Amino acid sequence: MGEPLKPEDLTSVYAGGARQLAELAFARSAGASLIPGNRIRLLRDAAENYPVWLEAIGAARRQVHFENYILADDAVGQQFADAFIERAQAGVPVRVIYDWLGAFGKTSRAYWARLRAGGVDVRCYNPPRLESPFGWVSRDHRKLLVVDGEVGFVSGLCVAQRWVGDPLRNIAPWRDTGVEIRGPAVVELENAFARIWALLGPPLSEDERMSRDERPGAGGVSLRIVASEPSTSGTFRLDQLVVAFARERVWLTDAYYLGSPTYVQALITAARDGVDVRMMLPRATDIPMLKVMSRAGYRPLLEAGVRIFEWNGSLLHAKTAVVDGRWARVGSTNLNFASWMGNCELDAVVEDEGFAREMEAMYRHDLGNSTEVVLEARRRRIRADRPAERLSARERRGSAGRAAAGAVRIGNVLSAALTSRRVIEPIERRLLGWTGLVLLVHAILFIAFPRVLAYPAGALLAWIALTLLLRSWKLWRSAKADASKTG
Repeated sequence: MGEPLKPEDLTSVYAGGARQLAELAFARSAGASLIPGNRIRLLRDAAENYPVWLEAIGAARRQVHFENYILADDAVGQQFADAFIERAQAGVPVRVIYDWLGAFGKTSRAYWARLRAGGVDVRCYNPPRLESPFGWVSRDHRKLLVVDGEVGFVSGLCVAQRWVGDPLRNIAPWRDTGVEIRGPAVVELENAFARIWALLGPPLSEDERMSRDERPGAGGVSLRIVASEPSTSGTFRLDQLVVAFARERVWLTDAYYLGSPTYVQALITAARDGVDVRMMLPRATDIPMLKVMSRAGYRPLLEAGVRIFEWNGSLLHAKTAVVDGRWARVGSTNLNFASWMGNCELDAVVEDEGFAREMEAMYRHDLGNSTEVVLEARRRRIRADRPAERLSARERRGSAGRAAAGAVRIGNVLSAALTSRRVIEPIERRLLGWTGLVLLVHAILFIAFPRVLAYPAGALLAWIALTLLLRSWKLWRSAKADASKTG
């Protein structure tokens, strides 16, 4: 995390006017200070990201640190495994963090065994544990590579064939965005990796880590590294603050949008105040139900003047923002509660006009392959209210975090329907219908075959009860041991 401003600095901050006050607000919201002296390169899709990742790994002399939600056991994953093993056998420490749920069904035990046998130090984030029935909800959703403490990569890309596509079968690659960073900010990337690494086992030694002062400048770009963890919500606060400060443009790209009421209101207020607010979202999806829930939130945004575009190609997986031609964000955080509140996420937040212009140019290019969603003048219905394009069964294995975010949207709609605190929008009818149908089926099962659901429910309750009792006993034993030491 960045170094916070000290209380004694506030006098000079207030004296410096609005600019410094905005910096103070951004630093406190994100928990990350602005780091000058960096060089950054925008990388589009796997075609630009994967080659430079592999090149950096192949050139490593001191260490390779890789953290990613998915490292698949396919042709692309094997290519990275070869690169990791080659460096490890050359004597370079190679450390890999993967997410258990992200890898579930995509990566075999043999793949991890091969890496470990080749000298790669591999750690798994948050596998299922008996003492934590709902611990699986929190995921390590970061996409990070740091090599030799000199170059770092932050993106939305996992490592799997779907990001490359399959030209022989006419399957286009997934659309995604990343950045290459050189300069003092790489130290913060190392710190972010080191913190998760220490949560999963012995920490990195101090002699392997550099301070920001030891890392020379590499350019003129200032940026923040926002490394969020469960319940920290730094990116959530920052995203809302940036929209509040926007004066001209807010252009967003997101893969799994399920905005919170406060974030939606921030977008609506900005649009009504004359800000050009645009959202680019996927039409194709690996979670069809999530698409329905996402579209259920379109109408109030469209009525406020927010422009929504749906990507016509393969799945749009990028998570980016560019504001007023001077502020941009690239990373792993989606605009939903799971990313904002529940996961480990990582984003580069850049304050540089040159980089922002590149982001805006890329956004305009993507608009050429998108269809705008509009409200018809006569019936005021969303024209794009049609079933979303579906991906293969293998690709539909999404994260539990996205499912948790979807549960928030369902909860919002059900609350509105049951309490009459707001008008139910026509686009939400499908969500209400499917939810009602699911509840009715469960009700029939409970009445006709009570054991079908009673036994699993009883087992779950027993699991939760035993977990609470186990933790209570461990705390009691720990307190007793401490008392005996002090007594």
